[in-house]
Amino acid sequence: MNQYLDILNELFREVLDNESIDLKPETTANDIDEWDSINHIYLVVEIEKKFNIKFKSSQILEWKNVGEIIESIQDKK
Repeated sequence: MNQYLDILNELFREVLDNESIDLKPETTANDIDEWDSINHIYLVVEIEKKFNIKFKSSQILEWKNVGEIIESIQDKK
């Protein structure tokens, strides 16, 4: 999980243009000001590109925190 968390940290910092982001599995959109619905779409696109995977809309809607995003990535690998 840690390797995915490190990669997601880089992606979130880049997409949200905030170098102070330090993700944990329990981090939610409410914890990061820049993580709004539009940026969520950008994050999903970048995650899919980085890991060369595709998520279903239903999966994306179920995510409640970063840990669940990582679980979805792991399920696709």
